[in-house]
Amino acid sequence: MGRVTAALVALWLWTAVVEAGYMKYMDPKQPLNVRIKDLMSRMSLEEKIGQMTQIERKVASTDVIKKYFIGSIVSGGGSVPRPRASAENWINMVNEFQKGALSTRLGIPMIYGIDAVHGHNNAYNATIFPHNVGLGVTRDPDLVKKIGAATALEVRATGIHYTFAPCIAVCRDPRWGRCYESYSEDHEIVQSMTEIIPGLQGDVPSDYPKNFPFVNPSQRTKVAACAKHFVGDGGTTDGINENNTVIDWNGLLNIHMPAYLDSIRKGVATVMVSYSSWNGKKMHANYDLITGYLKQTLKFKGFVISDMWGIDRITTPSRANYTYSVQAGIHAGIDMVMVPDEYVEFIDDLTLLVKKNVIPMSRINDAVRRILRVKFIMGLFENSMADLSLADQLGSQDHRELAREAVRKSLVLLKNGKSSNQPVLPLPTSSEKILVAGSHANDIGNQCGGWTIEWNGQTGNITVGTTILTAVKNSVDESTEVVYNENPEAEFLKANNFSYAIVVVGELPYVETNGDSKNLTIAEPGYSTITNVCEAVKCVVIIISGRPIYIEPYLEKIDALVAAWLPGTEGQGITDVLFGEYGFTGKLARTWFRTVDQLPMNIGDPHYDPLFPFGYGLTTNPRLLKASQ
Repeated sequence: MGRVTAALVALWLWTAVVEAGYMKYMDPKQPLNVRIKDLMSRMSLEEKIGQMTQIERKVASTDVIKKYFIGSIVSGGGSVPRPRASAENWINMVNEFQKGALSTRLGIPMIYGIDAVHGHNNAYNATIFPHNVGLGVTRDPDLVKKIGAATALEVRATGIHYTFAPCIAVCRDPRWGRCYESYSEDHEIVQSMTEIIPGLQGDVPSDYPKNFPFVNPSQRTKVAACAKHFVGDGGTTDGINENNTVIDWNGLLNIHMPAYLDSIRKGVATVMVSYSSWNGKKMHANYDLITGYLKQTLKFKGFVISDMWGIDRITTPSRANYTYSVQAGIHAGIDMVMVPDEYVEFIDDLTLLVKKNVIPMSRINDAVRRILRVKFIMGLFENSMADLSLADQLGSQDHRELAREAVRKSLVLLKNGKSSNQPVLPLPTSSEKILVAGSHANDIGNQCGGWTIEWNGQTGNITVGTTILTAVKNSVDESTEVVYNENPEAEFLKANNFSYAIVVVGELPYVETNGDSKNLTIAEPGYSTITNVCEAVKCVVIIISGRPIYIEPYLEKIDALVAAWLPGTEGQGITDVLFGEYGFTGKLARTWFRTVDQLPMNIGDPHYDPLFPFGYGLTTNPRLLKASQ
């Protein structure tokens, strides 16, 4: 009997050892909910709060990640491993952080997030696609889906798993400094453009649970996406950034909410909360909308993330009572907080709030469950470390060709000739001498706008791409002399016999509040360049801007006018259409005002009297097609 007992004890001990070595959450064959439940049963409060904490790359290290069990790292705009960092530089940095996460007791991988909002725009040599304001013009969801897939490849090429895109704001007032991040003033266009989400994340399988987050784990070519900024960010009074959206519940549901329903249906993994308020209530503290509507009514099962310093701004001034901000934000339903720097204070405050029963453990568990759900779904536990296998995707020629196509389709021809029977476009490629002028003609930074290399963007040839001047030179015959003068004087214009001039002017790069504008004018000396050139030479004016701008008084002088928005690195797409290799097809997805006094003014408003209405856009035929008719 003694021998039998001893044998049973030995068997029990052996079984216990085997079971201790086998952790269900590490087994990809186990059902998702089993893995989440098993992992959460092993986690301490400190480990759970660590998962809810996203910190900036600049303050992160393997030691910090290990000590505080950090669940996520973020690169803010311009936060890079080194200037002109290569894919390998990025991967080495991300992997180093990941090693810290994997060396913790439970080995939960961290997720790295970045603003890849028009391509992988923080990364040098990446393909920079047109900003959303231009993509809305295309009304081409399939194109936008391809852009999502290309962006995902370039983000993954640098070892990153998560992008804070798309912005599905419905910008109702172009004075807002983030209007270029919005596809349209019309929610239906914005809804159609949520097709970028399956581009980024992968197509949701037909047998997959409805409204459930999906990031294709079978390919390491997809990233978690983020629908933002929940909700009403594009409707603030006078277009003031982070301000108050005054609208009734039906208006919020009918204008600003619809694209969130599409995003959730398409499996979006995360939703970011808006800095703005709705009828005086800060969105970062809005329990009814975040928990009540997004999580409970819409059944969103991914995780909700704050904007950077978003909870800090619950109070005015910011951080006036940080403990209260932590309490209000977490109580409202925010799952992951983009801290980004003062992480010790955040962790300490949240820990104390839980220990004092101010924030219930059930709220912490809800947050952690959602974060782990996304990490498990996207295969982060199985494929935690990045490698160089996709490095050649960063700025690849295929992606640049796709961006060039997007540029062509995003252009809107607003005027073509001073009389309809004498069109100026398409331009001849063979001329004796032509002039290219303007502050934006030979400047990649101006061409790309904000959120490019730096947070605010930057004037100058800041990354690899094709300027409009270079594109013109590439497009005309060798016998055509191309003269570039940024802001030519009257004497210079008289002294030269130019066949025609291409004038490229617009707004200088800006982001967020920096871009709020009361007058919506272009940068000086833009208007004087238009006046000087167009009074002396037949001229085509190309406007590089994140929104419609004030142009009516100059319209009579201009022979042809093109809205090119913020086209990105592939300037050749503009000349493809200017010189007639392709036709103009774009239609305004935003109303073009006469004067700022009319704003806000959107399609359907009783006082609607635009310079160019929503949906306007002249067309041209490709030159080869014209020749064959």
